Amino acid sequence: MGVSANDRVSGQIVAATVPVDEADKGPQLVPPDSLADKIRVQEYKQDGYVGSQVFFSDLTFGDVSQLGAMSEQAAGSFQLSLKRSGDFVTLDGRADLESVPATGSDIQFTIAFPARIATTNGTRDGDSIVSWKLPAGEKSTIRAEVRYADPNTRSFAGWAGIVGGVTIGVAVIVAALAWMGRNKEPAVGSGRRNSSSGSDG
Repeated sequence: MGVSANDRVSGQIVAATVPVDEADKGPQLVPPDSLADKIRVQEYKQDGYVGSQVFFSDLTFGDVSQLGAMSEQAAGSFQLSLKRSGDFVTLDGRADLESVPATGSDIQFTIAFPARIATTNGTRDGDSIVSWKLPAGEKSTIRAEVRYADPNTRSFAGWAGIVGGVTIGVAVIVAALAWMGRNKEPAVGSGRRNSSSGSDG
């Protein structure tokens, strides 16, 4: 999965096994109703494996925690959360794979962030990408921390700049109107005096 600078998450999940017979369709992932418009599920059939492939986009950090509930068979075995505290974003996860057979299992998780990863217990695949190879038959933890600007703070700063620009613009207009009004008054007064002089003559 990948995390954008706006704290939105996109990616894909593949859950597949070697079929035991022709009728075996492998693990079937079902998105929760609350994420139905952000998740697309299709059949996976490749390299002798069958199952489900899930594509998701524009998820919030809160939405990510629901991804682990898409499989009834694996409910509670994989938990993932993304949380922000100021400019720090923390990824925490737990994988309970004790019931998964070690033979023939390949479980991996990879995530990309919009900035350099500060700390992690995974394998770095670059400054901003980290992955975990999760051993079957064991419990594993996932952790990473990255620092980048809170998008809500950036939005507020941009709005403050717009408001400041509008305020300055209004002040300039008011000043211009005051200047125009000040310069018109003598002209009007002068015109009245000339008219008065004409009537006396």
